[in-house]
Amino acid sequence: MGGKMGRQGLLARSRSLVRAASTAIVCMFVFAGTGLAGPPPVSDFYKPATYEGMLLSPTGKFLAATIPAPNGRRALAVVDLDNPAMSKIVAAYGDADVWGPAWVNDERLVYRLWDERQTLWKQSGTGLFAVDADGKSAPRELVRPGWLSVSEASHISSRALQPNHILHSLLRDGSDDVLIREFLFTNSGEPLAVNLHRLNTRTGRLRSLSSGAPEHVFYWSVDRRGHPRVVGTHFEGKDALYWKASDEAPWTKIDEASAYDVGVPYPTYVESASRVYAVARVAPRTDVESLVVMDPTAGAGKLKLDALLTTPGFDFHGSVIRSHSGAVIGVRYLTEAGGTHWFDPAMKKIQEQIDSLLPASNNVLDCGDCEKVDNVLVTSTSDRSPAVYRLFRVGKNALETIAASRPWIKSQEMATTDLVRIPARDGLSIPVYVTRLGDQKGPAPTVVLVHGGPWVRGRQWNWTADAQFLASRGYVVLEPEFRGSAGYGVKLYRAGFKQWGLAMQDDLADAAQWAIKQGYADPKRICIAGASYGGYATLMGLVRNPELFRCGVEWAGVTDIELMYSIHWSDFSESWKQYGMPTMVGDRDKDAAQLNATSPIRQAAKITQPLFMAYGSIDRRVPLEHGTQMRDALGKTNKNVEWKIYTEEGHGWVLPANNIDFWTRVETFLDKNLKNAAP
Repeated sequence: MGGKMGRQGLLARSRSLVRAASTAIVCMFVFAGTGLAGPPPVSDFYKPATYEGMLLSPTGKFLAATIPAPNGRRALAVVDLDNPAMSKIVAAYGDADVWGPAWVNDERLVYRLWDERQTLWKQSGTGLFAVDADGKSAPRELVRPGWLSVSEASHISSRALQPNHILHSLLRDGSDDVLIREFLFTNSGEPLAVNLHRLNTRTGRLRSLSSGAPEHVFYWSVDRRGHPRVVGTHFEGKDALYWKASDEAPWTKIDEASAYDVGVPYPTYVESASRVYAVARVAPRTDVESLVVMDPTAGAGKLKLDALLTTPGFDFHGSVIRSHSGAVIGVRYLTEAGGTHWFDPAMKKIQEQIDSLLPASNNVLDCGDCEKVDNVLVTSTSDRSPAVYRLFRVGKNALETIAASRPWIKSQEMATTDLVRIPARDGLSIPVYVTRLGDQKGPAPTVVLVHGGPWVRGRQWNWTADAQFLASRGYVVLEPEFRGSAGYGVKLYRAGFKQWGLAMQDDLADAAQWAIKQGYADPKRICIAGASYGGYATLMGLVRNPELFRCGVEWAGVTDIELMYSIHWSDFSESWKQYGMPTMVGDRDKDAAQLNATSPIRQAAKITQPLFMAYGSIDRRVPLEHGTQMRDALGKTNKNVEWKIYTEEGHGWVLPANNIDFWTRVETFLDKNLKNAAP
């Protein structure tokens, strides 16, 4: 598919396409829902959004978005905000969908491709393409969606990069250039390093910025000119930070720490030689990560870190907002929901105006390069509403609705989500997201939905398809951020080390018991569900708490911890197996008895409750063997196991039709074994 998408898939910019484009773009500015009887159909939650990737151009004069094309594919449109009649589709394909657009400057954009009609197996990659905002020239292929051999590459005119090159960041320096990461691997496929290049999106000229860098660099931080100043390395279980004071200066190590503990500060932006924005833990609030200003010139072991923004109870997760001149004018952050702290008085005032007009939603402002702000794009989300895009005309002090990402979702029919913190049995505070319909009365059938990872943040206050779908069917949905989850401080995170199937599992049971005491959950009708690690936790929940969980739904779930070590065709790196897993999951030799006791496949005979299992046939994160071995083991003692393989899918379902099929099966399974089950 890579060749077709890159060179032949582009639809001719015919008169009919342009005419249809103007109609499609005008439709962006008017949307309406349709009345529904009963709960929305499964497809409403899992079909692709209509409008996505909406971004303001650097000057704020244009708007880019992916929209439905006349052929049913997703195309890239550019809207002239002063003269919408001049708007047009600038990139559209017959065999692919455009996604992830980004403005290089007001005249040029980059974007990637995906095929929403194919399974993972038939995807050949996303590539990277560039096109002029006026649509007058054909897009240029910068990175191929699929691999070509040297012999193939030598017989084609395009000199696009191979797929191990990925967009790093935009420069916004007036040039047509962007920064590109090049991922390097050993002959056995192990990650080796990441190089950094400057790429001209018009000519394809590539210039390396990696000369003289340390070995095993995996992330790069640059200054306002796009020059590398800080790099992070990862090797043999350790992370290190290096600093380069000028283009001519050598790289100097300034910090080093275990990669699987607190780690080194994570730089996000180099404002000057003595002012680097980074994420780190600093006193007095050492439990959570803060946004800090770091002076890297002090030397190794003497880093000076000053907290700029701390969000108690939450690790800092976000980014700085820069103006065209490079000045930091604001910070985006995430607590239970997203927020923005503006240093710029004018933008702070606009944020306050928008929030007063839209008090029930989380409103993210895009002011382009934020130099002379005439237009501001407002992306509003909430627990009951997917993204809605609006335009704030600063001069007119007017807020105009542009489009809803999913116009068929009616917020008044959706459930509310609240974050609570509950005490686990050992006193540790556990965040739990609770989603339930507003008219829910008395104890209801409940699903404990367990996130994957597990060392990630599973949830935030926004609209999510899985929770809303289950809630629409009358279920209370509990999503615990159990110990080991990231984003809520180092105490919660570290408490999950070597606790698979143990205290991590207790947190899930404690969340269910809390919901029973609150009168939310019917104690006789609670199911546990999840994917990946969540699938593992589902199986262990049925093993350890059969009195609490009467059924389970697991997809892509780990069933045997030993297989995580031994299966050589998974995508787990040898470094992770050697240094990460022994620290965070358990040592294969020293903790063998614990890992055996906490592997569901060794406890299969204890699972007698109804169970639905689903796996992708080409999953490399949790290979299919996890599922088939568990299915066969369960088959000896449990006749209530339903099984589904999604061919050509990986670690989760890419094809919308497969998502719809899966959740339709889940609905039927829960109707039978939870909602309408006999006491």
